[in-house]
Amino acid sequence: MTIQYPITPTSDQVDLYHDVPVADPYRWLEDDNAANTKAWVQAQNAVTAAYLKQIPFRQQIAERYADLFNYPKFSSPFKAGDYYFFYKNDGLQNQPVIYFQKGLDGKPDVFIDPNQLSKDGTISISLVGFSKDNRYVAFTQSKGGSDWQQIGVMEIANKKILADELNWVKFSGASWYKDGFFYSRYPAPKQGEELKGNNQYHSIYYHQLGTKQEKDTLAFEDRAQPSMYHFGNITEDKRYHIVYAAPGTDGYATYYKDLEKGGDYQLLFKGYKNKSDVIFHKNGQFFVKTDIGASNYRLVAIDIQQPAEENWVTIIPESTNLLQSVNTGGGYFFAHYLKKASTQIYRLHYDGSHKTEIILPGVGSAGGLSGKEEDTTLFYAFTSFVYPNTIFKYDVQSGTSSLFHESKLHFNPKEYEEKQVSYKSKDGTEVSMFLVHKKGLILDGQNPCYLYGYGGFNVSLSPFFSASRLILLENGGVFALPNLRGGGEYGEEWHQDGMLFKKQNVFDDFIAAAEYLVENQYTSSAKLAIAGGSNGGLLVGACMTQRPDLFAVAFPAVGVLDMLRYHKFTVGKGWIPEYGNSETNLAHFNNLFSYSPLHNLKNGHSYPATMITTADHDDRVVPAHSFKFAAQLQKSHKGKAPVLIRIDIDAGHGAGKPTAKIIEEESDKWAFFFKNINSPIKYTTKL
Repeated sequence: MTIQYPITPTSDQVDLYHDVPVADPYRWLEDDNAANTKAWVQAQNAVTAAYLKQIPFRQQIAERYADLFNYPKFSSPFKAGDYYFFYKNDGLQNQPVIYFQKGLDGKPDVFIDPNQLSKDGTISISLVGFSKDNRYVAFTQSKGGSDWQQIGVMEIANKKILADELNWVKFSGASWYKDGFFYSRYPAPKQGEELKGNNQYHSIYYHQLGTKQEKDTLAFEDRAQPSMYHFGNITEDKRYHIVYAAPGTDGYATYYKDLEKGGDYQLLFKGYKNKSDVIFHKNGQFFVKTDIGASNYRLVAIDIQQPAEENWVTIIPESTNLLQSVNTGGGYFFAHYLKKASTQIYRLHYDGSHKTEIILPGVGSAGGLSGKEEDTTLFYAFTSFVYPNTIFKYDVQSGTSSLFHESKLHFNPKEYEEKQVSYKSKDGTEVSMFLVHKKGLILDGQNPCYLYGYGGFNVSLSPFFSASRLILLENGGVFALPNLRGGGEYGEEWHQDGMLFKKQNVFDDFIAAAEYLVENQYTSSAKLAIAGGSNGGLLVGACMTQRPDLFAVAFPAVGVLDMLRYHKFTVGKGWIPEYGNSETNLAHFNNLFSYSPLHNLKNGHSYPATMITTADHDDRVVPAHSFKFAAQLQKSHKGKAPVLIRIDIDAGHGAGKPTAKIIEEESDKWAFFFKNINSPIKYTTKL
């Protein structure tokens, strides 16, 4: 297909970083409100749409994916007073509907239906906090996928929406105390800067029910450090307000306030090296999950009157496996571990005794088993690469599980296998990787392969189900997911080995994964795609610039692609602990400049077929990253493979994306993939 890319004008913009001049010819694309930027977006989308329209099997993929996606999807129920709440999508609804019912045997009734709030399904709703008497619930509303949220309040029994309306909320729940709740927000941004301006002074406020937001009481702030994030929650007994103060996405300080006695917030853990979370309070003790002295985390009991470390009592000691989380419910602790990136759960008494494993259906991922002390029934969800999300009911008294809701799709999971292998990275480090494919796969190097990764921010990638992935698997493809350094699958040391000056380890791990797949004839470079989103978009951008010969297709999604300026937009400064700061530190600049995808594209080189994806309402990783990278890649690339950018309208970083947009984007992705590995597919029947 012949492609005529839009002309992207350049400027003579040059910045000095520690006396090093760096050109930024596409700086003008950072202004998403400018008429010329909007015209550029329209022109690029037109080229991309025209290319995709010519792929003969694109519509067949879309029809098959809609068929696969069209099944009821449930969340685990959660209890508030006499009611159970849950989210349900009947199949192809744009947004899940929130239901409630009295008791487990009650008749479900619609509580909130976000699909009634917009024609295109771009408004999403989440419940974020119930009042102590369970009379009221706070909910957040987000539009167009933006991180900005608005908090409202409903009276549960009659579903009445109250007049309370809180704006400019980000990264917040609602922690109820007496007749109001604590929440986090920013000051109102300047007009026109809502989606790209630098967010500062994230602070915690207390809102009293029935009052205007202007009357809210400031509870916690840090005027001396405007870039700090502040989050909070209240212990189950409503005695203590716990506050976390973080300079970014890594370590943080922990404070607490006795709400009965009043007074100031007290420092429990100083910042910002470690991560310590207050899980529970009982009888004057905080139970805390911490990485202090335990890179795989442990649970300790801390006497509030004697909080010094020498007085801590270990409840759950550190083990060789990552203690991913600890929940409470029904009078027990539930410890969630990751063993080789898959979930194991144990129930324990509050003193750590009587450790009993919760038997899961297999190797995969599970979450839940959380509730109040008086609850007798809890729920958890389990999934794997070929096991759709399934809800189980857990009886606290007997310690037994039973099937509560099973997802039913139009596919046969017995036709596929999932396994875990290991390989050596460039420096000899052993890295684990999940592989999924049809049983009896012939290893002849001709199989389509989709290699997906993330590798950062202590995020763990464990087995998860995706209906979209079935498009690949049904057509003889291989899905590969390596557990790269920078992630959290193997503890804090694994994370630190892939951040800051060790970030190149992540790219080396990903490249080594690709080489393993080729060497073992799961695929070949001509059939191999790499993909990742956000920090994973950076991963793809870095690897395709470092080893363009190794991959046939690249999908950098909502990626952090300009590593010299990422910290200047919205919440980007929060990633400085992970990446470093190009402006304030010469060593950081040299490191970032060495792998920044935008700055490592070379004129005259041949790069993989690339479809960059972003969205106009992405205020997490602003679309300017993708805009500038696309413009430079189209200029630098001299091969025949297409270089396209797909810019979604009225969508954001990914959360809350309506089903219609998901189906369209995933169908476009698979059509582009199969087209550019020269493996046309055809669905002859609709199952």
